[in-house]
Amino acid sequence: MKANKHPVINAHELSIGEPLIEFKNVYKSYGNNKVLNGISFIVKKGENLVILGRSGSGKSVAVKCLVGLSEVDKGEIIISGEDITLLNEEERNRIRMKIGFLFQSGALYDSMTVRQNLAFTLQHNKKNLNEQDIEAAVREVLGNVGLEDAIDKMPSELSGGMRKRIGLARALIIKPEIIIYDEPTGGLDTITAREIIELIRSIKQKYNATSIIITHDLTCAKYTGDRIIILKDGVIRAEGSYKDIENNDDDWVKSFFEK
Repeated sequence: MKANKHPVINAHELSIGEPLIEFKNVYKSYGNNKVLNGISFIVKKGENLVILGRSGSGKSVAVKCLVGLSEVDKGEIIISGEDITLLNEEERNRIRMKIGFLFQSGALYDSMTVRQNLAFTLQHNKKNLNEQDIEAAVREVLGNVGLEDAIDKMPSELSGGMRKRIGLARALIIKPEIIIYDEPTGGLDTITAREIIELIRSIKQKYNATSIIITHDLTCAKYTGDRIIILKDGVIRAEGSYKDIENNDDDWVKSFFEK
């Protein structure tokens, strides 16, 4: 394995587990726009990794490459020991079944109730479940996000924060090994954002999932991340704990913390 440009190893990180996800020298361009420029990093089993960066830094493209929505130009992306860049679409779908995705918008089906949204996702990923098993699973995840009473509501009846919670419930219902959070606090007021942050922390404890959190929100990064990497122009500019990043001597990294 190639060493990261900014290796940070501490006792807490070592206690989390073996690498579950690994990017090895990954490049991605769209035409003349170089988005990822040879990034290498790992995510350990049970770890919350925050990918921090401003718009256009490459953080969302990294996730698209991870789930196979974009093909890499060069490099390897390894999940559970398999290089997904070498897999066909059927094999990638098998890997995707292990991943729960919280979209920035929540991305619920507007024509379905909360129950139907969650049941549809479960039935798509887990075959041969009876109605009792589906109902139990739906109620369990809604309880874990604190919204069991919303089971028969339509998405249009939900606030932005509630939609995020239901989106997270939908990600959790397949019992994923990996959860990807795309700007989980984006567009939320301060109080609701704090609630989502606490929920992410709670989910980590309940599910012991491995998570990647894409954000430009420093507060979210501080309270949800075991480790943080900061991308700029498709390269890793800094890596470490929140305290490490906050005390980094790089002027550009310091600019993240300027009010």
